[in-house]
Amino acid sequence: MNNKFSKLILYGVAAVFILSASWYFFKPYEDTVTFDYKTLPGTINQTVKAWSISLKDSEIIESKSINSIKQRIDFENTSHIYNWKFSPVNDSITEVSIGILDTKSNFKSRFLDLFQTTDVSKKSKLKIQSFIKVLEDHLKAHDIKIDGESKSPSTYCAYIPVKAKQFQKAKGMMSNYGLLSSVLLESGIKLNGSPIIEIVDWDIETDSIHYNFCFPIVKQDSLPEHPSVKFKNLDGQKSIKATYHGNYISSDRAWYALLKYAKENSIEVDKTPVEVFYNNPMQGGDDRLWKTEVYMPLKELN
Repeated sequence: MNNKFSKLILYGVAAVFILSASWYFFKPYEDTVTFDYKTLPGTINQTVKAWSISLKDSEIIESKSINSIKQRIDFENTSHIYNWKFSPVNDSITEVSIGILDTKSNFKSRFLDLFQTTDVSKKSKLKIQSFIKVLEDHLKAHDIKIDGESKSPSTYCAYIPVKAKQFQKAKGMMSNYGLLSSVLLESGIKLNGSPIIEIVDWDIETDSIHYNFCFPIVKQDSLPEHPSVKFKNLDGQKSIKATYHGNYISSDRAWYALLKYAKENSIEVDKTPVEVFYNNPMQGGDDRLWKTEVYMPLKELN
């Protein structure tokens, strides 16, 4: 009886081992890293993309929504695929899960990895620690306050249409600042307020934006003709408003905060934010104190 019982235990242990080993050999990833962070999925999404650009051998190869990214990081003899998933836990916390795959993984390497710490695990630990430090520093560098319902500015403006990725928004402003300024100066046109960005189209899945970079001006009868500079009325709209302090490169973090606020309060909005910038980056200073007012227009009821 004891022999039969011992054999049953032995067979059971063997079955568990075989099932576990089988799962290990056929699981989709070599390593999985999971952690929670007190911020929004959109903020983490954009920070991953900025971090990827800063790395020497990294590329975002897929980004279909705010909640997922596929990234490739190249090493000397292989490449690792990082499958990022961002899932809201509650109103303020996001769960981050990264499934990591070695592109040169095979049966032999997975068998050897059963008995040692994997190379994927060693490298991914260092990379994820690096990313978390970048995320921590980024969150310390800006502040967002939701102000509630308001109305976006009404003004007449000179503007230049721009198409770019989200992270290139500030670069697009800087590259067109000189042209817009010189055209207005040469024409004797007076400024009438702080620079504004009017988002015309925001493709969240591809991070693509079309926007008008605007200088509010005093309207006059005679306006210059220029192939790049246009003029228009910017009509104020009922909106929900946020005040952002930080570098203008990442003022779009307030867009995600306003979308979250709208969802929590059952407010329908158009994803065409308007930003008003109150500090001139060319004058330097602590960018954590730079102020942006951000408006997310309410949907018009038919």
